[in-house]
Amino acid sequence: MNEIIISDDKSKFPVDEAIELLHKSYWAAERPPEIIKKSIDNSIVFGAYEKDKFVGMARVVTDFATTFYIADVIVDEKYRGKGIGKKLISAIVSDNRFSNLLGILVTRDAHGLYEQFGFVKDSERAMTRRI
Repeated sequence: MNEIIISDDKSKFPVDEAIELLHKSYWAAERPPEIIKKSIDNSIVFGAYEKDKFVGMARVVTDFATTFYIADVIVDEKYRGKGIGKKLISAIVSDNRFSNLLGILVTRDAHGLYEQFGFVKDSERAMTRRI
């Protein structure tokens, strides 16, 4: 596997590929493309790339004052198990724009990933990270 680059440069983010990838997920399979596009437009989006190939993503919604919310973390099936999800979350939690903010996310099955970055369960699905 080549080196994975994480970037929040929205001008290079492949929206159509993200829509296709999210439609393979359990949480966004029925989400209309125009809603996915709007969610990307109104978020900070972190893309994961192997060379120029889009292989995963995560979105962050924030007020830059109190809270950031992590959503739509997904890695292409062919690239799973290679630490890409960890790189995405690491890039987010180490980003100065979110330092000293409360981090929130909801997950059905990836608690172990987020716990590595200081998130703790608040309920069955919700997790928070306090700085």
